Amino acid sequence: MNTSITLENIKIEPSWKEALKAEFLSPYFSELKAKLLQAKATHKVYPPSNLIFNAFNLTPFNAVKCVILGQDPYINEGEAMGLSFSVPKGVKIPPSLKNIFRELSSDLGIESSGFCGDLSPWARQGVLLLNATLSVNAGASNSHSTFGWQVFTDAVISTLSEQKEHLVFMLWGNFAKSKASLIDSSKHLVLCAAHPSPLARGAFFGSRPFSKCNAYLQNHGISPINWDLKGEL
Repeated sequence: MNTSITLENIKIEPSWKEALKAEFLSPYFSELKAKLLQAKATHKVYPPSNLIFNAFNLTPFNAVKCVILGQDPYINEGEAMGLSFSVPKGVKIPPSLKNIFRELSSDLGIESSGFCGDLSPWARQGVLLLNATLSVNAGASNSHSTFGWQVFTDAVISTLSEQKEHLVFMLWGNFAKSKASLIDSSKHLVLCAAHPSPLARGAFFGSRPFSKCNAYLQNHGISPINWDLKGEL
């Protein structure tokens, strides 16, 4: 099993490859690769290999305006696509995403009933849809949480915080909120809220992250996000 890594081996958008090259060449990343290959030898793993870095490929480092942090990929067939909370067009919208759309409608008055669950249009506008863990065994949430992905994605958050200004970080739920310490809140906006999962019993509603994000971006001379997914796909 070949787990050696060179930058040429990494299939990721070039600006991210440059920003994260120290991570890709670190010993832990070779160990992560070995664990991932071992998992694939015995389990079905989501998302497909070509979509593991989908969030980075759709949202180059220099284009990031906002980060929405999830925990790990969906565990059911055909759902995970390498973007936090997003599912491919035609796939049933998961409960947490339904609540995100409900809050979007309340916050911005956008009618979301016709939306599909593919959030790629947000990603292409600079919304990094980042899961803290980038792979998972089918049917087993958090099954790759000890692989080293969180070392990597913590570095992603820290690098964004250090090298950029005026980003919006949306941290929903206790797990995401635990990453706030990686972010310099003196030069970025950190929006903490309850998780959109139905298990949070509606505590997410009224947090108004979308309008707060756009107001902050515009106040710093940055074009806002068009959150309306109708007609985008």
